[in-house]
Amino acid sequence: MTIVIKSSTDKATIQEILGGLVIPKKFDAFKYCGVFKLQASPLEIQKALRDEWE
Repeated sequence: MTIVIKSSTDKATIQEILGGLVIPKKFDAFKYCGVFKLQASPLEIQKALRDEWE
């Protein structure tokens, strides 16, 4: 989203514009912590994925 604020805009108007913005929630990675049960160690998985390119 882009908001254009002209230099002639007063401080109260700028505060009103910024106060009305909807800030999206951040992604909660801890929600998924421990959900996946891996069959191999993460290092082995990473090596296998890198070897696919060869």
